[in-house]
Amino acid sequence: MNPIWLYISNTDLQTERLQCEQEGKALAPVEEAFARVEALDLENPANQPAAQDLLDRTAALPIRSDFPYMEPSDLEGIRATRPPDRPRLPTPRLGDAELRDRIYGAWLGRVCGCLLGKPVEGWRRPRMWGYLRETDRFPLSSYFSLDAPAPVREKYEVRPDRCFIETVDSMPEDDDTNYTTTGLAILKQYGPGFSPADVAEFWLREIPILHCCTAERVAYRNLCLLIPPPQSAVFRNVYREWIGAQIRADFWGYAAPGNPQLAAELAWRDASISHVKNGIYGEMWAAAMIAAAFATEDLPTIVETGLGEIPAHCRLAEAVRSVLGWYREGVDYDDATDRIHRIWDERRVHDWCHTISNAMVVTLGLLWGEKRFGETLCRAVQACFDTDCNGATVGSVVGILHGAREIPGEWTAPFNDTLQTGVTGYHRVRLRDMAEETFRLIIGNEPARLPR
Repeated sequence: MNPIWLYISNTDLQTERLQCEQEGKALAPVEEAFARVEALDLENPANQPAAQDLLDRTAALPIRSDFPYMEPSDLEGIRATRPPDRPRLPTPRLGDAELRDRIYGAWLGRVCGCLLGKPVEGWRRPRMWGYLRETDRFPLSSYFSLDAPAPVREKYEVRPDRCFIETVDSMPEDDDTNYTTTGLAILKQYGPGFSPADVAEFWLREIPILHCCTAERVAYRNLCLLIPPPQSAVFRNVYREWIGAQIRADFWGYAAPGNPQLAAELAWRDASISHVKNGIYGEMWAAAMIAAAFATEDLPTIVETGLGEIPAHCRLAEAVRSVLGWYREGVDYDDATDRIHRIWDERRVHDWCHTISNAMVVTLGLLWGEKRFGETLCRAVQACFDTDCNGATVGSVVGILHGAREIPGEWTAPFNDTLQTGVTGYHRVRLRDMAEETFRLIIGNEPARLPR
């Protein structure tokens, strides 16, 4: 057994330093401890207690009095700090056939976006853009292909096992789609009144710990140590504002069509076992946007509706509003992409995987995609950062806007309506069946009943 992924690493300490600074904590009291522990070999288990003690000390640091943001993690506190002028959506008037089609479109769109970004997950701009340019495919307009001269494939370390489009006949297992399926299974099993403890129980029973990454893996470790939610999200968790919760948002939006407040609440129950502050807000924002897409096609309104369910004065809201501002000013896509990269350094893993950097990319893809299905996916993925996650999130929104019937066949044909997951009972499923099961949960033909 190699438990390294369950250890606190030297990279984790770098992440914790950045995380504390961004949360508004003054690090002066622990600077000497950081220097001492960062010099240790943390792959040696004898040095883990020193790292653990350091994380306990950083957790206890107070927030600076001049920190300009209000960032609670509890649902009551979040709702109390939402903007007072939240968008008011029209009541969705969707018949059963149209609702079915929109839900199916959401599942298909999520898979299309995830599959588009999956081969290049972890690629930074020089690598992705270089490969696209040398294969005459820049800007990105379709799935990534292996069709390139051997020297080009070698130069960019192109590996056939990374789900390039020639190698798939179904959607391979991915954490993004695993969590969407997990949401469905949780709602089916526990009903709409499920609690964070129910989510934790489901994880422990149905998801192997090494299938989880970053914040989810730390939370899982904490749950095994009998640390319940919400403390499971806090205890020695350096990834507490990373993107892991945001990628779990989509099903909660599917489950509450036209009801962003409910979608955000369901997302909070899920996120609070592994994340805090902006990590939670990312999931609530994305779920609320997805729910809003059932009620309006106006993309700025969809983005603003998501912001209406999180604190008005948080870092994520400020960042997303800046992207909205660029769009309204007429900034072009390339300039907007560069601006995000000037704020967040993709070469630094904390920036690459943070909720806020990726929320900005999701906003970029949605707004500059202008409701065009393929262009929305491609603009989210071409911007880099967490490519499969961002492609999947915008895919849900634009999939709802189009409905399954209007999604171009070249995007859905490669995976043959088939999804593979690591979730018990859903190892190889038809997406049409997943959409139908979602629909039946919503309208009340299953024990779970949600307001429409």
